[in-house]
Amino acid sequence: MAQTATTGNLEKAQNIIIAAARYTEEHNAPAMNLIEQFTLPKGAKQVTVPKVGQMSMSDLVDGQDIIDEEDIGMTTVDLTANEVGAKIILTDKLVRQSTENVFSMIGRQLGDGMARKKDTDVTALYSGFSTDIGAAGRSMSLANVSATVAYAKGNKFGPNVYIVQHPFAVWDIANTAVTASTTYPVPVGWSADLLGNFFSGLRPINGVPIFEDGNITIDGSDDAVGVCADRSALAVLKSIDMNKEQERDISMRATEVVITADYGVFELDDSKGVALTLDAGTPATA
Repeated sequence: MAQTATTGNLEKAQNIIIAAARYTEEHNAPAMNLIEQFTLPKGAKQVTVPKVGQMSMSDLVDGQDIIDEEDIGMTTVDLTANEVGAKIILTDKLVRQSTENVFSMIGRQLGDGMARKKDTDVTALYSGFSTDIGAAGRSMSLANVSATVAYAKGNKFGPNVYIVQHPFAVWDIANTAVTASTTYPVPVGWSADLLGNFFSGLRPINGVPIFEDGNITIDGSDDAVGVCADRSALAVLKSIDMNKEQERDISMRATEVVITADYGVFELDDSKGVALTLDAGTPATA
């Protein structure tokens, strides 16, 4: 009797793929987990995020009315979500003849792809900041990183400042003054399970952690655009984190598995971050 792929086998294959995809997607890229998170409510097409300015206090004179009036200075940013996704076709023959490892491999590929898409969507925003305190060919030395941190602190970026750069750029810190080590944990306040693999291992400078992101693009001059920002500078609006559907194609003797996500990434506050263009040439051993 000919063996056929049962519904149970297809469901098992799909579950294995989705489980592996979700795991790798959650752990494969840091940028999305470093920014403000918003969720699109059911039935809504956008989320409007308000931003307010600063108010100033005045010296008062006993017996005299307060003259100065302060403005709220509120502006808003509208966030919307868009779909991204991929499709894979599981033939009956594949399901019959393959092992669980193959489905895990497919899941890892899908997870890697989804993580890379989300990560590069965020890193593409770095060059959009109106200020870039780096420069082409400039080393990510301890002195320059310290200056970057001082800039962020002096311009009141916020309490959750971080730096992200390509691993080749981050290497310059270890090369100049600090010995890289994995003994320093991710600072309190950041998610160690999602960001631990990308923490540079260098002791945070003035409380500002440094994360490595290999998905950052290196240009033809060996420079890369990173970022120094507060968590509130960029944001992601999530409608669907990850969704899965399947459809049977009888004539193809296969099942289509579709994985989608619905989200959007945006610059939320230009005053809370700066681009950081630095040299990211490939390190060489001596």
